Amino acid sequence: MRENSGVATPFIIPLWADLAAVAVGGVQGAAFAAGFRDRRLDLLGVAIIGVASGLGGGLLRDLFMSETPVALQTNWYLPTAVAAALVGMLLQQVFRRLDGLVTALDALTIGLFGAIGTSKALAAGLPVVPAVFVGVVSAVGGSVLRDLLLNLPIALMHVGSLYAVAAGAGTVVLAVFLRFGMPIEGAAAVCVVVTVLIRLLAVRFGWSLPEQRPLRRRRG
Repeated sequence: MRENSGVATPFIIPLWADLAAVAVGGVQGAAFAAGFRDRRLDLLGVAIIGVASGLGGGLLRDLFMSETPVALQTNWYLPTAVAAALVGMLLQQVFRRLDGLVTALDALTIGLFGAIGTSKALAAGLPVVPAVFVGVVSAVGGSVLRDLLLNLPIALMHVGSLYAVAAGAGTVVLAVFLRFGMPIEGAAAVCVVVTVLIRLLAVRFGWSLPEQRPLRRRRG
């Protein structure tokens, strides 16, 4: 929410932007699931993974905000997620040869959902810190549900992933730029760019947070 002379002006995320994020998440999730050879999934299984990846972040975002999930309020979201999942499944052979493309789609998904989640939270009147938290949950929610359904270790907890760090950095930048009066379109674009860059650079150079280690008493 932007403030001008003490008057709060809500902003609205265009439907096409929300659907684009859902589609990218669906494609990425289905392509990821279809690539498994040690746990083969049928068509329905891959489609479910794709839909969960595409809609998971938005569902968690709306639940945190105590709202009816937007995906259940119109006829657009579920068909978009299913169609995107089918595309990801059909083009899985292409994605498998282009691992970098899957990583880039994953980073783009995080950035898009982070920007949309934070924007919606601010528009609903949440303070900046909770809004950023909602944005991060929205960004990583689809990946979390995907990994849970595939019975995999959750990706954002991996050493070297920087999932949540990239999303957090992008959403903080969005909130700061909005506070200084930047239009939502520009702030959201910067948020996505920052998130994608941090995520891709972390993958390229192996950046990570320190691994957890138990504290040990120093011996004299």
